[in-house]
Amino acid sequence: MITVRHLQKSYGDKTVLSSVNAEFPAQRVTSLIGPNGAGKSTLLMLMARLLEPSGGVIELQGRSVADIRTADYAKRVATLRQSPGFNMRLTVQELVEFGRFPHSRGALTAEDLRARDDAIEFLSLDSLRHAYIDEISGGQRQMAFLAMTIAQQTDVLLLDEPLNNLDMKHAVQIMQALRRLCDEQGRTVILVIHDINFAANYSDHIVALKDGALHFSGRTDEVVTEARLSGLYELDFEITRNARGCVCNYFNSTGPKGNRS
Repeated sequence: MITVRHLQKSYGDKTVLSSVNAEFPAQRVTSLIGPNGAGKSTLLMLMARLLEPSGGVIELQGRSVADIRTADYAKRVATLRQSPGFNMRLTVQELVEFGRFPHSRGALTAEDLRARDDAIEFLSLDSLRHAYIDEISGGQRQMAFLAMTIAQQTDVLLLDEPLNNLDMKHAVQIMQALRRLCDEQGRTVILVIHDINFAANYSDHIVALKDGALHFSGRTDEVVTEARLSGLYELDFEITRNARGCVCNYFNSTGPKGNRS
């Protein structure tokens, strides 16, 4: 479990996060939701230790992450940023091998090769193994970066908008893969996501931010309500539930004050 207590982040006079308290349960999928500018990616990057907090504490299984060596933390927590930058010409297989760097420091062992192959197989990328990442589609490239993160074989995965710019098919494939990582391998998955319907149908837990503060959090089936979502996004919501899941409909919303949105 990751816990944040009184977490704050400021840049000069601008406060991005203000005293956030939240828990991210182990072996569950947690979605970070909320409007643009709510502080979701900032919170994720703080948990990834890619940003320094201005105040507060982040704990991993009851231990402050500040007390964990960076090299050890990389073996326990993997991060996929919103726009991962790789300017080198790499094949999918070579990219996935980068996920083993915290373990092997570049000198791949038999265990590293097994982890690479397992990640490629898990996401059904074997046919693209030797394709160059700059020559495949955006959806396929995102799957390759996810395979790299999976190959790191950490207990926790932090993903910043992994569905960004994906079509429906690739978005579903990625969310199904994240669900399987949790259910079949006991991984803890925390992702920033804008599509409320994916969050509502694939997550166990929701943490909602607004204006840099915690707006609500809890089990998905308890907190995904019309009233809570309307307050978070300032739109009218109608939620329809059936055996396949739920649909959070905000189309043709009149907005909170009767203005067409």
